[in-house]
Amino acid sequence: MNSKLTRRNFILSSLASAGTIVGCAGLTQQTSARLSLPTLPERELGNTGIKVPLLGLGGAGKTPLSWQGHETAALEIIEKALSLGIRYYDTAASYGPSEDYLGKVLPPYRKEIFLASKTGFRDRDGAWRELERSLHSLNTDYLDLWQLHHVSFKEDLAQIFSSNGAIVALEEAKEQKIIRFTGITGHHEPEIIIEGLNRYPFDTTLISINAADIHHPRPFSTSVLPVTQAKKIGVIAMKVPAYGKLFQPGVLTGMEQAFGYVMSLKGVDCCIIAAENPEQLEANVRVAQAFRPLPDSELKAIEQLTAHAWEENSFFRRWT
Repeated sequence: MNSKLTRRNFILSSLASAGTIVGCAGLTQQTSARLSLPTLPERELGNTGIKVPLLGLGGAGKTPLSWQGHETAALEIIEKALSLGIRYYDTAASYGPSEDYLGKVLPPYRKEIFLASKTGFRDRDGAWRELERSLHSLNTDYLDLWQLHHVSFKEDLAQIFSSNGAIVALEEAKEQKIIRFTGITGHHEPEIIIEGLNRYPFDTTLISINAADIHHPRPFSTSVLPVTQAKKIGVIAMKVPAYGKLFQPGVLTGMEQAFGYVMSLKGVDCCIIAAENPEQLEANVRVAQAFRPLPDSELKAIEQLTAHAWEENSFFRRWT
């Protein structure tokens, strides 16, 4: 479809004809009351003008949200997240059934939440097709944040920023108000993320930051955060507990240290953490509610605890 207006209308009409856009004043009113009860500390996401809770729900990793055949468990976690006041929901087209599960619960709450997804395609047409599938799965007509997924190599950037690259789809979708903000994500190589941030005015970046990554020869926190602060780009942290590996004996004692460390770093706006069950999610929320920035001395002490185990806890740096 060559016409931008036609494409937007096509997406909206497709969603409407499938009965996937939920619009119910009663449900929206109920949601506002429900989400106003619990509160989480908030920060502004970069220069977007949007405040988001320090803790968001991750849609991949060790969670039923990304597992086929676990719909009941996944929906229970999502519903629990809403009841606890979580308003940031992270997913991606490649996270198995994650978008479908979220799309079964979130539509009545759409105006009260911040919904982020991603595309792994590097070309315009592929990215557009994936965006259309994401919108359909999520039962929504727009995303708050659409991100380029796992950008790892210079070749990725060359394809993304080519004349028919995925960056064209991001610009078109934002112009048509199908997405509100754009982002770039990665957990492989900080310099690639920095180059992407220097080549395009992304609103956000989603990067791996935890208490062990600081010992990596090329840590994300000391390289990317100065760039995002200078450009006022929003930073969402992922891999905060390193899939729980940071909690092995002799390393960190729990989420209080893992979450506290990351959210005490200057320039980090929020983080996304997956949950294996509602009880784990509730425990994470309690940590976020009680968060207070840690002094430098405590940050250094936490870094000492991870110094001997950083390689095991940086396994995801090899993923591309």
